[in-house]
Amino acid sequence: MAYVAVKGGERAIDNAHRWMADERRGDQAVPEISTAQIAEQLGRSVDRVMAEGSLYDPGLAALAVKQAQGDLIEAAFLLRAYRTTLPRFAATSPVETATMTIARRISAVFKDMPGGQILGPTTDYTHRLLDFALEAGFTPQAAEQAEPDLAAMPRIHDILGHEGLIEADQPSDAEPFDITRQPLAFPASRDARLQSLARGDEGFLLAMGYSTQRGWGGSHPFVGEIRVGEVAVEIEPPELGFAIDIGDLPVTECQMVNQFAGSRTQPPQFTRGYGLVFGHGERKAMAMALVDRALRASELGEEATAPAQNQEFVIYHCDNIEATGFVEHLKLPHYVDFQSELETIRRMRADAEREMAHESQEAAQ
Repeated sequence: MAYVAVKGGERAIDNAHRWMADERRGDQAVPEISTAQIAEQLGRSVDRVMAEGSLYDPGLAALAVKQAQGDLIEAAFLLRAYRTTLPRFAATSPVETATMTIARRISAVFKDMPGGQILGPTTDYTHRLLDFALEAGFTPQAAEQAEPDLAAMPRIHDILGHEGLIEADQPSDAEPFDITRQPLAFPASRDARLQSLARGDEGFLLAMGYSTQRGWGGSHPFVGEIRVGEVAVEIEPPELGFAIDIGDLPVTECQMVNQFAGSRTQPPQFTRGYGLVFGHGERKAMAMALVDRALRASELGEEATAPAQNQEFVIYHCDNIEATGFVEHLKLPHYVDFQSELETIRRMRADAEREMAHESQEAAQ
């Protein structure tokens, strides 16, 4: 199909929308992909969009992926925008990941840990070779699944905690900070930082986490434990006075273990970085845990000199929705601003030319 340029304000914009819809659909001879197919077969993309869009709804996230032609940042933008239209009718109780229905659970610090390693669905042990059988519609053999014994799966930090070798949990009854309703100020509390990281851009957090491993973070990390599975979500309606289970939520949790030389108030021990994201997102959870630990430098008495240790730099720049808006607004009309800059440059060039001509005349004399 051939297109011609359309001039004139709203007509041009409407035509751009129609053109975009036609491009999104692609070749009409190819069957249209459904949102159900996206949700079921492109699950990692859907999980990332839900995490960065800050809304758990696989159906809506799949629709956003389809509408954005697979542009995951644009899809997260669509989901985040839709989120603002939803009423907030309750706050959940803190989820208890210790009772997670486990699909995958691994540790890099203990080989024979209680409960054992559960590899689950992972690409960690596959060769990075294109599988052309998928193009031919290959149907995989069903995997064997066994019910894990949750009672035999203590957390790694609980095991280390028995000897006092890792920092203890710091429970708090304070109302959690809400970055969607309260203005963020620095230094930000850890709950505010974790919220920002949880919906931050995976690529940005991966780069920041990578930087801490290359010397710009001051810590040596170990993956204490990664858990992938479903957690129960509960709310406590005021009229009932007790918690009720409203469903299960798939999440990925990462506890990163880091060396700590100690301070005047704390003995040498391991410290922790924490990551938790919607769905199956190990890379994001690990990167989040690395950055969380880096951002704790000041509270642990460490010198904060690296970019990943700078709260304002990380928090202000990790949100790809904010970044997208600020970068892509440059495509919008800036005619008046540019004309002003253009006149300034012309004036400066004219002044410079007059100055050069004057200096040439003086040199000739």
